[in-house]
Amino acid sequence: MLGHVLLLVAGSLVVPAPAGLSVMTWNVCTGTNSACRLYRATAIELAETIGTYALNQPIKPDVIFLQEFCTGATGTLELWLEQRTGRRWTIGSWGLPSGDGAPYACHPDRLGRPRGAQSIAVAVAGDAAAFAIHPLPAPSWYVKRAALCVTIPARKVHACGTHLSSGAQYDDRQPGAPYRTRQLRRLLEIAAKPGHRTVVGGDLNVSPPDSGYGSAAGRRAVVPFYRAYQECDQRGARRTGRWTREGKKIDYLFAPKGTVRRCHVDRRVTLSDHKPVYVKVAL
Repeated sequence: MLGHVLLLVAGSLVVPAPAGLSVMTWNVCTGTNSACRLYRATAIELAETIGTYALNQPIKPDVIFLQEFCTGATGTLELWLEQRTGRRWTIGSWGLPSGDGAPYACHPDRLGRPRGAQSIAVAVAGDAAAFAIHPLPAPSWYVKRAALCVTIPARKVHACGTHLSSGAQYDDRQPGAPYRTRQLRRLLEIAAKPGHRTVVGGDLNVSPPDSGYGSAAGRRAVVPFYRAYQECDQRGARRTGRWTREGKKIDYLFAPKGTVRRCHVDRRVTLSDHKPVYVKVAL
């Protein structure tokens, strides 16, 4: 199916699931941005990089949200995670289609090999139910957007990762962030699942409500998430957090109120233009 690529890769190792849940989100900037160091990285380089940042942190994730990933690296990442953790992993990856419906291709790796489409991905350790792709409103002239969600029955968790429109001239270029506002409204609906705890986030491309930077429309659009959930890095009643890209926070992890036990932002990372964010949630 052109543009819409959903890859599910299942492993074979099974270990008992921990009581809590840890989640990581990272825009790895590998597909089309030549300013990033992972641009044109091979599948194994990409898997090793993501896997290393998943395992060598104070919070080791059970769920990983990725943005600007490449569908061609899905199987390699799944295998790498299984071999290094001894856990079963399942990965869903959705390739963004361009406005004309053709795949929004990642640039070839440095050896000239194709890497599939630029994508969002969700990796889950242990048993997981079927993944679901939920289209989001998006400009007709640029790439389409979606949320990729997975249900984890053993933990009664519904986890959704996404990458929203950027607000640049070529993407949601109208005043007032109309597409990001609609995308956030729809994402809030998608994330809620009766009988399940929700973890939702990714690269939302808006600034926190109390940050004082970014567009006012974007800050207003994300307010309902702070009403419904607790954001990983918010500071008490102040709805903000440490910056994740070029001095601004645009990467988020939301969980049920009162469940966030720890939040970590790895500001040392220079391979991408985004910093990875990690949350530990009590279930």
